[in-house]
Amino acid sequence: MKKLLALLLCVVMLCSLTAVLADDSDLAYVQEKGVLVVGITDFEPMDYKKDGEWIGFDADLAKAFAASIGVDVEFIEIDWNSKILELNNKNIDCVWNGMTLTDEVLEAMEPSNGYVINAQVVVIPADKADAFQSADALAGLIVAVEAGSAGQATLEELGLDLTVNEVQDQATAIMEVAAGTSDAAVIDRQMAVAMTGEGTSYANLTFVLPLNEEVYGVGFRKGSDLAALLNDFFAASWADGSMQALGETYGIAETLIPQE
Repeated sequence: MKKLLALLLCVVMLCSLTAVLADDSDLAYVQEKGVLVVGITDFEPMDYKKDGEWIGFDADLAKAFAASIGVDVEFIEIDWNSKILELNNKNIDCVWNGMTLTDEVLEAMEPSNGYVINAQVVVIPADKADAFQSADALAGLIVAVEAGSAGQATLEELGLDLTVNEVQDQATAIMEVAAGTSDAAVIDRQMAVAMTGEGTSYANLTFVLPLNEEVYGVGFRKGSDLAALLNDFFAASWADGSMQALGETYGIAETLIPQE
């Protein structure tokens, strides 16, 4: 009888441990739901809509990663300034949107490896480009930035006397410059390449002055086991060439970081 009780106790403890591990596993949580919910903003060429469908370098990678763990993917537009809250409240399962691995992100999220090199640049009317030879040229101007973005942080680090126009996303920041309601915008180079200059929707705008260099990563909840799985997925995608091919499709191949 004692042996039977001991055996039953072991079974109960094992079941309890399995339940705890499952509760702590984002992979198990996502697989039980059957969907990976990805927090994004409208950010060409990383995440943007075409014919009603989210596409882009990040969107396409997210679809492939979700398939690799046996679930569907759902994209939800979020307020970038609330991305950490959205993640911790489980409204989303990750932030995958050309997100700079800032100190804030590294402290609050479980990050993937960096996979793209980026920089913050200044978007201005093309006919004023000659006047921007240094960051000091922003002094006294109205500068649009996405609230809570790396662009806003970079602008604050400059410590210049200027007026910051906080907007919902980087696409809106570009629109502010095009409309003349802001003199300039500080946004990611990836978006500036895709959306300004000849052959784009903003042919009369250009970008200048790389203000820094930074790295994109994907953010999961702190301690999430999905981050390591994504790193493995990145390495496999690099090894088979699919990541590089996707980079060519969306015009960012030269900024990709090799994955191992």
